Amino acid sequence: MLLEQAVRSVLTAPDGTLDLALDTGASLLAASAGQWPAVSRAVLGHADTAVGRCWSAGWRPADLVRVVRRELKPVHLALAVDLIAAEGRRHPAAAPDRRWQEQLRELETEVWWQGDDGYLAAFAHRHRLDRFALATTLLELLRTWGRLPPIAPVGPTPGQAAPRAERSAGPVPGEPRMLARIRALLAKAESTEYPEEAEALTAKAQQLMAQHSIDEALLAAAGADRDAPAALRIGVDNPYEGPKTMLLDAVAAANRCRVVWAKEFGFCTVVGFDGDLDGVELLYTSLLVQATHALNKAGSGRDSRTKAFRQSFLVAYAARIRERLTTATERATSAAAAGRHLREDGTEEQLLPDERLLPALAARSEAVDEEVGRLFPKLVSQRVRVSDGEGWAAGRAAADRAALHGRTGELRR
Repeated sequence: MLLEQAVRSVLTAPDGTLDLALDTGASLLAASAGQWPAVSRAVLGHADTAVGRCWSAGWRPADLVRVVRRELKPVHLALAVDLIAAEGRRHPAAAPDRRWQEQLRELETEVWWQGDDGYLAAFAHRHRLDRFALATTLLELLRTWGRLPPIAPVGPTPGQAAPRAERSAGPVPGEPRMLARIRALLAKAESTEYPEEAEALTAKAQQLMAQHSIDEALLAAAGADRDAPAALRIGVDNPYEGPKTMLLDAVAAANRCRVVWAKEFGFCTVVGFDGDLDGVELLYTSLLVQATHALNKAGSGRDSRTKAFRQSFLVAYAARIRERLTTATERATSAAAAGRHLREDGTEEQLLPDERLLPALAARSEAVDEEVGRLFPKLVSQRVRVSDGEGWAAGRAAADRAALHGRTGELRR
């Protein structure tokens, strides 16, 4: 088959002869308009194999797209999304787990073309490519995906059984109702022009998430919930990916999660319990936006646009956020241990202190550590250097001003 021959040649070509292999393969595929429908049909059929191999190797939809975004061009990205959509036709709509479905929605995967024979022609027309350019783009994409190594899986692939029953309710299918409320509170906090209102909204979100996490720990201690640690991947890209990873680690650590950084692929794997992972992702995203805004504002004068200043700023920001989150987590845990319980409607009730709480939280932290050891038996630590004192001071000041209470609470347990 022409496609298999071209793909095999490109996959096995050394870097020094890659251009020749690409030109030869693309010429073979695009040789005549008459064979183009057959090539189109073969491409979408090959997607089942190429994309399915990536799923089996531990990769997820957002991961494959992230790799393409980092290494290739926008047209490759559009083609990647289409091939993921084509492969998805093999699976029932309800087969993937909740986070898998969320990633597909965010990528806006859809089979928009009419008939597999006409897909390549339709794509070429949409992106203004000739047959040779599109064939080259296809082979470059398949080479990038075909050379990806196996990585630690963070959930079931389509067709595999989920580790536990999917949760229901909320605007995102499977999302816990409490998390949906917190997400709504944070959206309001970020959109309001009044700092006092934003602080109140984020504080309420924080309290709700903290109580939700504690409730889950107590359910597990009572044997009513056999939840186990899970994992997700969060993209962390340049510039300053080291300090960004430190910020993510600060958020995760305060919420009894662990972070493992895969620098070469531009993502971190976060290991923790399911509800905690959702909170970590929400809070990290919010704090990263706040840090970027603060950095841009601080970068308007003197030497603040230098790489040393900006690196030091973000390292200090992450370090100070770690301190604030740790303090907030300790306060929330102490309140819960004393029997102060926050209802879902925001009111508080006084219960008898529950002596199971602290051992339950410790058990969950231990379970997370064990899961990290299972997934990543060989880990190394890495230091990030600070070389600008002014940037460090500015970063800590910005972290002190960050409105993290609401999001922190979401993550805390």
